[in-house]
Amino acid sequence: MASENDDERQGMTESSAITPEQVEYLASLSRIAMSDDELKSLAGDLSTILGNVARVNEVAGDDVPATSHPIPLTNVMRPDVVGETLSSEQALASAPAAEDDKFLVPQILGEE
Repeated sequence: MASENDDERQGMTESSAITPEQVEYLASLSRIAMSDDELKSLAGDLSTILGNVARVNEVAGDDVPATSHPIPLTNVMRPDVVGETLSSEQALASAPAAEDDKFLVPQILGEE
Protein backbone atom coordinates (compact mmCIF):
# COMPACT_ATOMS: atom_id res chain seq x y z
CA MET A 1 0.00 0.00 0.00
CA ALA A 2 1.32 3.49 -0.82
CA SER A 3 2.52 5.77 1.96
CA GLU A 4 1.32 9.34 2.48
CA ASN A 5 4.53 10.65 0.89
CA ASP A 6 3.89 8.54 -2.21
CA ASP A 7 0.33 9.92 -2.38
CA GLU A 8 1.58 13.51 -2.15
CA ARG A 9 4.10 12.87 -4.94
CA GLN A 10 1.30 11.49 -7.12
CA GLY A 11 -0.85 14.59 -6.56
CA MET A 12 -3.09 12.81 -4.06
CA THR A 13 -4.06 14.38 -0.79
CA GLU A 14 -5.78 12.85 2.21
CA SER A 15 -9.06 14.46 1.12
CA SER A 16 -8.86 13.12 -2.46
CA ALA A 17 -7.97 9.53 -1.50
CA ILE A 18 -10.69 6.90 -1.79
CA THR A 19 -11.81 5.75 1.66
CA PRO A 20 -12.88 2.24 2.65
CA GLU A 21 -16.28 3.73 3.51
CA GLN A 22 -16.70 4.93 -0.08
CA VAL A 23 -15.72 1.50 -1.39
CA GLU A 24 -18.17 -0.11 1.05
CA TYR A 25 -20.95 2.17 -0.23
CA LEU A 26 -20.20 1.28 -3.87
CA ALA A 27 -20.00 -2.41 -2.96
CA SER A 28 -23.42 -2.23 -1.31
CA LEU A 29 -24.89 -0.55 -4.39
CA SER A 30 -23.42 -3.36 -6.48
CA ARG A 31 -24.55 -6.00 -3.99
CA ILE A 32 -20.97 -7.21 -3.53
CA ALA A 33 -20.00 -8.54 -0.11
CA MET A 34 -16.49 -7.49 0.91
CA SER A 35 -14.45 -8.02 4.08
CA ASP A 36 -12.79 -5.11 5.90
CA ASP A 37 -9.40 -6.18 4.53
CA GLU A 38 -10.77 -6.23 0.96
CA LEU A 39 -12.33 -2.78 1.44
CA LYS A 40 -9.05 -1.31 2.69
CA SER A 41 -7.03 -2.98 -0.07
CA LEU A 42 -9.40 -1.86 -2.82
CA ALA A 43 -9.53 1.68 -1.43
CA GLY A 44 -5.73 1.83 -1.62
CA ASP A 45 -5.71 0.40 -5.15
CA LEU A 46 -8.35 2.87 -6.36
CA SER A 47 -6.50 5.78 -4.75
CA THR A 48 -3.32 4.70 -6.56
CA ILE A 49 -5.20 4.49 -9.87
CA LEU A 50 -6.70 7.96 -9.39
CA GLY A 51 -3.27 9.30 -8.48
CA ASN A 52 -1.80 7.89 -11.67
CA VAL A 53 -4.62 9.38 -13.73
CA ALA A 54 -4.00 12.74 -12.07
CA ARG A 55 -0.30 12.50 -12.98
CA VAL A 56 -1.17 11.80 -16.62
CA ASN A 57 -3.57 14.75 -16.63
CA GLU A 58 -0.76 17.00 -15.36
CA VAL A 59 1.53 15.96 -18.20
CA ALA A 60 -1.08 15.92 -20.95
CA GLY A 61 -1.32 19.52 -22.13
CA ASP A 62 -3.09 21.15 -25.04
CA ASP A 63 -0.15 20.29 -27.30
CA VAL A 64 -0.53 16.54 -26.62
CA PRO A 65 -3.17 15.00 -28.89
CA ALA A 66 -5.65 12.54 -27.39
CA THR A 67 -5.01 8.96 -28.38
CA SER A 68 -6.64 5.60 -27.84
CA HIS A 69 -3.55 3.55 -28.64
CA PRO A 70 0.18 4.28 -28.27
CA ILE A 71 1.00 2.86 -31.71
CA PRO A 72 -0.77 4.15 -34.83
CA LEU A 73 -3.00 1.40 -36.17
CA THR A 74 -3.79 0.78 -39.79
CA ASN A 75 -6.15 -1.67 -41.41
CA VAL A 76 -4.10 -4.75 -42.22
CA MET A 77 -6.83 -6.67 -44.01
CA ARG A 78 -6.62 -7.28 -47.69
CA PRO A 79 -9.10 -5.60 -50.06
CA ASP A 80 -12.37 -7.49 -50.43
CA VAL A 81 -12.04 -8.62 -54.03
CA VAL A 82 -14.06 -11.43 -55.55
CA GLY A 83 -11.71 -14.15 -56.72
CA GLU A 84 -12.00 -17.55 -58.26
CA THR A 85 -14.57 -19.73 -56.49
CA LEU A 86 -15.37 -23.43 -56.47
CA SER A 87 -18.17 -24.78 -58.60
CA SER A 88 -20.95 -26.73 -56.87
CA GLU A 89 -19.49 -29.97 -58.18
CA GLN A 90 -16.01 -29.15 -56.83
CA ALA A 91 -17.36 -28.12 -53.43
CA LEU A 92 -19.53 -31.24 -53.09
CA ALA A 93 -16.93 -33.66 -54.49
CA SER A 94 -15.59 -34.65 -51.04
CA ALA A 95 -18.88 -34.38 -49.17
CA PRO A 96 -20.15 -37.62 -47.63
CA ALA A 97 -23.66 -36.86 -48.91
CA ALA A 98 -25.22 -34.28 -51.21
CA GLU A 99 -28.66 -33.62 -52.61
CA ASP A 100 -29.91 -30.91 -55.03
CA ASP A 101 -26.45 -29.25 -55.17
CA LYS A 102 -26.40 -28.91 -51.37
CA PHE A 103 -24.62 -30.65 -48.52
CA LEU A 104 -26.83 -33.29 -46.95
CA VAL A 105 -26.43 -33.48 -43.18
CA PRO A 106 -28.18 -35.60 -40.57
CA GLN A 107 -31.16 -34.03 -38.84
CA ILE A 108 -30.32 -33.09 -35.26
CA LEU A 109 -33.58 -31.47 -34.18
CA GLY A 110 -36.95 -33.13 -34.14
CA GLU A 111 -39.61 -31.89 -36.52
CA GLU A 112 -42.10 -29.55 -34.93
